[in-house]
Amino acid sequence: MFDQLSSHLSRIFDKLKGRGALTEEDVTAALREVRIALLEADVALPVVKSFIEDIRVQAIGQEVMDSIHPAQLVIKIVHDHLVALLGSQGVDLNLLAPSPVVMVMVGLQGSGKTTTTAKLAKRLSEKNHKKVLMASLDVYRPAAQEQLEILAQSLSIDALPIITKDLPLDILDRAQKQARSGGYDVLLLDTAGRLQIDETLMDELERIVAKSAPTEVLLVADSMMGQEAARMAKTFHDRIGITGLILTRIDGDARGGAALSMRSCTQAPIKFLGTGEKVDALEPFHPDRLAKRILGMGDIVALVEKAMETVQHEDAEALLAKTQKGVFTLDDLASQLKQLTKMGGMSGILALLPGAHKIQEKMKTQGSPEPMIKKQLAIISSMTVQERRHPDLLNASRKRRIAAGSASQIQDINKLLKQFKDMSTMMKRMTKLGKKGFLRQGLKGLMP
Repeated sequence: MFDQLSSHLSRIFDKLKGRGALTEEDVTAALREVRIALLEADVALPVVKSFIEDIRVQAIGQEVMDSIHPAQLVIKIVHDHLVALLGSQGVDLNLLAPSPVVMVMVGLQGSGKTTTTAKLAKRLSEKNHKKVLMASLDVYRPAAQEQLEILAQSLSIDALPIITKDLPLDILDRAQKQARSGGYDVLLLDTAGRLQIDETLMDELERIVAKSAPTEVLLVADSMMGQEAARMAKTFHDRIGITGLILTRIDGDARGGAALSMRSCTQAPIKFLGTGEKVDALEPFHPDRLAKRILGMGDIVALVEKAMETVQHEDAEALLAKTQKGVFTLDDLASQLKQLTKMGGMSGILALLPGAHKIQEKMKTQGSPEPMIKKQLAIISSMTVQERRHPDLLNASRKRRIAAGSASQIQDINKLLKQFKDMSTMMKRMTKLGKKGFLRQGLKGLMP
C-alpha cells in the first residue's frame, strides 16, 4: 500500500532538494504535484483540497524561504500534516469497561470482517491475555457462521454454538448470556455485510448496536476500495457511530487513499492494519511511522519489532560474533534467508528501510525475489557440510551434482555464490558501521 504515492512524492521532493534556495513558485509547483499524487492515490478530493491548503500556508512562509535547508523544511511540513491527517498518534482498543467488553465488527461484504474478527481475537487472547468469545450474527452469507467457528477452533478460542434459523438479535441474546455466565473478558460480534450499503443492513446494525451497547464499533474496510471508501465510512459513522477503523489487504496493490480519506471523513482512528492472510497478520496502526514510510523515510522501529518477534536472540548473538571475526558461511546465509521469509520477505523488509525506494522500484521490474529465495535454499540444502562451510571447494563437477539435486542450473549456483560474497562484504561493512551508523544512513551506508 502507498507504493505509488510514495514513489510520486519521492520524485517531487528529490526535485526540491536539487534546487537549494526555493522560491514561492517552486513550492507552489511542488504542491501542485503533491495534489496530483494524492488524487491519483484515490484520496477524496475534499481531503486533498484541505490538506494542500493547510500545507501551503506554512510552506510559503518566511521561515521556510529564509531557511538554510528549505526543501527539508517543506518535507517536514508535509510529514507533520500527513501524521495529523492519519491521526497524530496510535489509539489502542478500549478495554476499560466492565466485562464482558463488547466489540461489534461492521463493514461491507468481502472486506475481510470474519477473518479480521479471528485475528483480533487471537491478538486479544495472546497480547492482552483476555478470555474471548466470538459470535457470528451473519445469517445471510452462506457458511459465514461456520467460517468463524472453524477459525475459532484453529485458534483454540471459543465461539458461540450455531443454532440454525436463529435471527441476529436472538444470537446476540445468547452471546451476551454466555459471555456473562462464562466469565469472558471480551465478546466479539461479527455482523453481516452487504455488497453495498442499504437500509436493511443499516437498520439491523442500528438495532444490534443499540442492544449490545458496545465499547468499540470497528469498521473493517478494504484498503483497495479507492474514493468510494470515504462515502462508505461516513455513512457507517453517521448511522451507528464508528469508534475505530481496521484496514485490510494493505499488502495488496492498494493506492492508499482509503486510509487518508476514511480517517479524515470520520475522525475515527485507524486502529489496525491487516497485513496478510495469516491469522497473526494484524498490526497496530502508528500514524507517524506510516507517514515516514509514505515519504520514503523508512520505519526502523517496525523492522526492529519484526526482528524481535521472529529472530532467536541466541542465533542473532552467534551470527554477530561470527561476523565480527570475519566468519560467514553458506549455512549462515541459509539461516538469514529463512529469517527473511518469516519477516515478510525482501519486499516487506525493504518497505521499512530508509533509502530503499529505488531498490523497490527495481524489484518491481525484475519480479518478486521470493521464488528465488526458495531456489537458493534448495541449492544450499543440496551441498555437503564441507561445501557449505568452504564454498571455494565448489568446482565444476560439484556444481553439476548440486544443480541436479536442487533442480536448478549452474548459473543459479553461480548467482548464489556471488550473493554470498556480496553479503559477506555487507556484513563486514555493517559491523564497521555500527548500530548508530546504520540507523542514520540506512541502506546507503552498506553500499560500496
